[in-house]
Amino acid sequence: MSESASVQNSQGRQSTVSGQEELVLVLDFGGQTAQLIARRVRDQNVFCQLVRHDLSAERIRELNPRGLILSGGPASVYGDGAPTVDPAIFDLGIPVLGICYGMHLTCHLLGGKILAADSREFGHAPCTAKESSGLFNGLPTDFNAWMSHGDQVESLDESFTVIASTSTCEHAGIQHRDRPIYGIQFHPEVTHTENGAALLGNFVHEICGCAGTWKISSLIEQQKNLIREQVGTDRVICGLSGGVDSSVVAALISEAIGDQLSCIFVDNGLLRKDEREQVEQNFTEHFKTDLHVIDARERFLTELKDVDDPQKKRKIIGRVFIECFRDRAASIENAKFLAQGTLYPDVIESGADPDGPAATIKSHHNVGGLPEELGFELVEPLRDLFKDEVRRMGLELGLPEDMVWRHPFPGPGLAVRCLGAVSEDRLEIIREADAILIEELHNAGLYRDIQQAFVVLLPVQSVGVMGDDRTYENVAAIRAIQSEDFMTADWFRFPHEILQKISTRIINSVRGINRVVYDVSSKPPATIEWE
Repeated sequence: MSESASVQNSQGRQSTVSGQEELVLVLDFGGQTAQLIARRVRDQNVFCQLVRHDLSAERIRELNPRGLILSGGPASVYGDGAPTVDPAIFDLGIPVLGICYGMHLTCHLLGGKILAADSREFGHAPCTAKESSGLFNGLPTDFNAWMSHGDQVESLDESFTVIASTSTCEHAGIQHRDRPIYGIQFHPEVTHTENGAALLGNFVHEICGCAGTWKISSLIEQQKNLIREQVGTDRVICGLSGGVDSSVVAALISEAIGDQLSCIFVDNGLLRKDEREQVEQNFTEHFKTDLHVIDARERFLTELKDVDDPQKKRKIIGRVFIECFRDRAASIENAKFLAQGTLYPDVIESGADPDGPAATIKSHHNVGGLPEELGFELVEPLRDLFKDEVRRMGLELGLPEDMVWRHPFPGPGLAVRCLGAVSEDRLEIIREADAILIEELHNAGLYRDIQQAFVVLLPVQSVGVMGDDRTYENVAAIRAIQSEDFMTADWFRFPHEILQKISTRIINSVRGINRVVYDVSSKPPATIEWE
């Protein structure tokens, strides 16, 4: 195989699959955890790429993967217009693992029957492995699996055998008798499935024969070459936010093309405390960047006045950002490319392909729209990565640890943490409260144990007593989560004395807050941000 091969990824964009000897492809059927499968395979040090489900068998043969994984998805194989694969992929001799919908489709195309289940399974289900080799090599016979399905395999072609079952799902795991084709009803990619990572490890190492030699440094060199090939001698503009993603993008592109990079930072008045000053310091002193700073605070706040709908806020912020960005970009000579720090969770949650199988959860102002509005071609070197992989890349590129490990910050900024209408007074309240929270996390040595923490200002007020006076002021909520990939997340179990200290300090120090609550919701069903 050549050093790189162009292929349509799951969003229909041209993506380049690295020419590693060890490559596993995930065929995407629209499941919200489809990219998480690829991420788990990369954890096995095997390069993995999410691609369109309708790649031809001939194209797959050209890419020469060691294995194929068919993802889950929201469709039913017997539904009208249900997504499918080229049936010839099962004749390539390449190991195949179907997960949930991928398993249903495998059985459907190879002589099995799929029906709506009498007993649907969502959540944990005790599962029993009937084989101690193959997928379940070295794993316990009994384990808890994470189920999410309404259909089941009703009957199998005689060429298949059952290798795992639950009390309500006889065909929880299947294996072809003669070919390396497997299927499982549960989701090994989510952390809720016991030994799920080990099961995927068995597939890529034992069944596909991968040694596991891929490293993030390989991806860095690949992306640098792609950037040079795409950009040529033209100039790239990068929209800086000061967060991890845009910082890594800037560092990566700077290494690839040097002074062909210009950075634009828009101060929208929705930033964290002292964020503008930190950005200016980092990208004029640490990185010798051509940095353009736009003070647009008054403009954003004027446009957002009295707007309380979260989607409207996001759209306004996106539109005004484009206008500010476009005006400044027009003054930068020979600028033809726009770099963005889009990550895959942004893409999958935004339902980036309107004709694709994934559903939209929320819109992101930095996903879609900007290239058309600005007339630039898009450069998105992190589009297939998760947050933890971006951090690893940042460290490999030599970025400071405090920058690499900074908690994520939403593109619309504090506007989506200030529930209800946005005003300068309310933003100042949340900005001060959030700074206290982060400072106390550092003081307690907890900052790196938490993947994201912030304060949300609620559009409600409550009665309180301060001294001898009655107060009627704002309620603030603290959100702190732990997550490996930000596709799923759980709330952080604070020591009570730390929560008490944070709450007391916020109430005593921030005028306008007299009550602090703690969010104990997981994702799913909640999202990480409140808006």
